Amino acid sequence: MSKFKIEPEKLDAAASKLRAISHPMRIAIIELLSGEKHLSVTDIYKSLGIEQAAASHHLNILKNKGILVAKRDGKKIFYSLRSNIISEIVECINRCNEN
Repeated sequence: MSKFKIEPEKLDAAASKLRAISHPMRIAIIELLSGEKHLSVTDIYKSLGIEQAAASHHLNILKNKGILVAKRDGKKIFYSLRSNIISEIVECINRCNEN
């Protein structure tokens, strides 16, 4: 019988990312950005029907936890998923509710 090696740093990092996506609006942002999309804050808040400040707040949380990447182009900042795997995780969770 093999022993499972617990790596606290990896567990903490995973838990931190899961906490970051555990808000309905942040899940909506992830779904909006899935499929290699690069969108500005304006595109995001208008698409979701929320205030610009709220969108910026959620984007900042996702960026700080390494879920999103931000790239500046002139005066605009465009956001994208660091990896589409996160959108696959959200899809998987949604499929768990299909019963």
